[in-house]
Amino acid sequence: MRERVEDVSIRPVRTEDAGEVLTLQRAAFVQEALIYDSVQMPALTQTLAELEAELVDNLGCVAQIGERTVGAVRARRDGELLLVGRLVIAPDLQGAGIGSRLLAVVEERGREVGCRVAELFTGSLSEANLRLYTKLGYRETERVDGDDGIQQVFMRKDLG
Repeated sequence: MRERVEDVSIRPVRTEDAGEVLTLQRAAFVQEALIYDSVQMPALTQTLAELEAELVDNLGCVAQIGERTVGAVRARRDGELLLVGRLVIAPDLQGAGIGSRLLAVVEERGREVGCRVAELFTGSLSEANLRLYTKLGYRETERVDGDDGIQQVFMRKDLG
């Protein structure tokens, strides 16, 4: 049976999802590694134990088609700020709207626990990410130079 994007279901991420999320994260970040000409990215070097610890009390979600995990996003509350991180989509399904749906669900989860603003960041060369986040209402707030010469672009969205 062929997977269909309209069959995507989204649910809260659990620590037992760590293995599948890590595999998906590595597959999704290969394109980023090519853009930045480096495999020394936290998303590619993160260990399973580190990810399991990160998923404890996380507001993130996973997207699934049947039993296959096709997307994930992490988020945590910091006061009234929802810190969104590592939105990853299976390479064969990127651009199909799964990322937008995941962000909408995680933003709603943030609202439910009192967050008023969502913040995320991406690299300055990640044009597709910047387009997506801008389309979804995120606005650039600052650029921070990294040790590697790559700028991190921080973006925020009012959740009110």
